[in-house]
Amino acid sequence: MRDPEGDDDEDRYAQYLPRHRPDSRGSRPRTKTRPQHLDAVTGFVIAVDRGRYRCVVDQGRDSERLVSASRARELRTQAIVTGDLVDIVGDTSGSQGSLGRIVRIHERSTVLRRSGDDSDTLERIIVANADQLLMVVAAASPEPRLRLIDRYIVAALDAGLTPILCVTKTDLATPELLRDYAHTLHITAVERSPENPAREDLVALLRDHVTVLVGHSGVGKSTLVNDLVPGADRAVGVVNDVTGRGRHTSSSSSALALPEGGWVIDTPGVRSFGLGHVSSDSIIQGFPELTEFVEHCPKACPHTEATSDCEISRAVESGELSDFDVARAHSLQRLLGTIHDISDEGK
Repeated sequence: MRDPEGDDDEDRYAQYLPRHRPDSRGSRPRTKTRPQHLDAVTGFVIAVDRGRYRCVVDQGRDSERLVSASRARELRTQAIVTGDLVDIVGDTSGSQGSLGRIVRIHERSTVLRRSGDDSDTLERIIVANADQLLMVVAAASPEPRLRLIDRYIVAALDAGLTPILCVTKTDLATPELLRDYAHTLHITAVERSPENPAREDLVALLRDHVTVLVGHSGVGKSTLVNDLVPGADRAVGVVNDVTGRGRHTSSSSSALALPEGGWVIDTPGVRSFGLGHVSSDSIIQGFPELTEFVEHCPKACPHTEATSDCEISRAVESGELSDFDVARAHSLQRLLGTIHDISDEGK
């Protein structure tokens, strides 16, 4: 007999059946397949500023333009730095207010890194795809720091970059010490002063290369960039007469095109250059004049000042090294001592 209300048994128990809820995320099934972005254009990152990336698209063509882009969600854990080659989709017209999206980072040919200090193994990428490192050092004001230059060279060789030395302010002091330093290490050196900016010599070395500039604050790096790239308008700082330190004038890395071809990448001035991420073997490669002593050391020798049977220490004590080589030996031993201490802590 049917229910007087007209409901059959199925209707009677419908209230106890599970209800179907529509998928609030849409009916499209989720997939791990990412779009290929076949319409993407390649750009060269010239500046990074608060999540926005300034890129040059169609380099060297009549259609060359500057494009502003953001980072795609799938790249949120990957660093994008000045010098990177990237693929961009979306609005790549370069018109005012336009914004593209970086969806891929090309494989890097080189990566220049540094750590906060020698106890910090977390590396910070400074620049990608450079092939030269121009170390800008003042002959005076501020005084040259050879151990900082040692660190630059180690970082350059570890990254696969060719180191070049540019000595500024040679009107204030003789560059003889730095000239001898470069000659001993077979590094090309260029000297400049207000009377002799040596622009032609520098351009001959930098043309058609991607060169990253590093230097202590106040050495004249921004002045050098303004000479190399007319219209760059990099802010120029001064050196404090009391502390002998320069003021930071660049807050982030920026790539600028040389009129003759190639790029120079200006980086913020640094007072330290940590090598906590660099292995002991790579550090030794930055001191080629001491390699022959290292090769005759006992197996597993840490080459530190506290190692009595180290051939480097023996050479220093015997007096067979020049004053310059002795200073370099101490620099190597102190660097390796720091790295050795770090490796011991991890055991």
